Amino acid sequence: MTAAGWVPDAMRPEPLRVARVAWETADTFTFELDPSPRGGFRFEPGQFNMLYAFGAGESAISIAGDPSRPDRLVHTVRAVGAVTRVLAGMRRGDFVGVRGPYGRGWPVGEAHGHDLLIVAGGIGLAPLRPVVLHALANKKSFKSVSLIYGARTPSDLLYKKEISRWSKALRVEVTVDRGDPGWDGHTGVVTKLLAGVVRSPESTRVMSCGPEVMMRFVARELGALGVSEDRIAISTERNMKCGVGWCGHCQLGPYLLCRDGPTFSYDRVARLLTVREL
Repeated sequence: MTAAGWVPDAMRPEPLRVARVAWETADTFTFELDPSPRGGFRFEPGQFNMLYAFGAGESAISIAGDPSRPDRLVHTVRAVGAVTRVLAGMRRGDFVGVRGPYGRGWPVGEAHGHDLLIVAGGIGLAPLRPVVLHALANKKSFKSVSLIYGARTPSDLLYKKEISRWSKALRVEVTVDRGDPGWDGHTGVVTKLLAGVVRSPESTRVMSCGPEVMMRFVARELGALGVSEDRIAISTERNMKCGVGWCGHCQLGPYLLCRDGPTFSYDRVARLLTVREL
């Protein structure tokens, strides 16, 4: 299979070759795709692609690469469903279908000139990795940059080597729910670390991604610290099928998450996240 003769279309995936695969944890891997023959793959931090495993189907996956490097298309995927398990079996030279990028990205520009706080839980660090990389490349654009990252156990942490490098340039706090004999870092939920990071609530801009319950408690704790809901951005990816707002699978109240999101200011979706079965 080649990309020769491929014609751009909203619903037609472009076949791109797998260039590299690296396992982050026992069930999560990062893979890099060769650039499109049409040129680089430009995206905004927070956007996602529909990845097509030929013969299995599609799955919405956040772009985890560097927005300043359109020649490198990177995704981090947790193998938990039929499509992602097939993607987990991909090797260098295999082809993956790609549609996108889709959705509204993180409000990175609005955070310029402010204290940027990034709060991630589990696989939620993947959609925020482009924000971290942007911040590293543009540190002078922010008053400060902090990352709080939590996972269930030390073995569930993503990007371990990168986090070590990031911590030399940014304030990085890592915590786990349950440590092991070799763990000497924080233990507990991410909300316990917020008070030590938020110095100027009125100047703080937050970007958070993880389980919905985590994001709700993060917003609640930040509110108690004086950070208003309109200064907190969250990612709300769920049930995406078409990526272009046609099928309605990802509807959340009045919003289609693939089109109106996946990132929102918390004040726009807070009430909707507490409605059962919505």
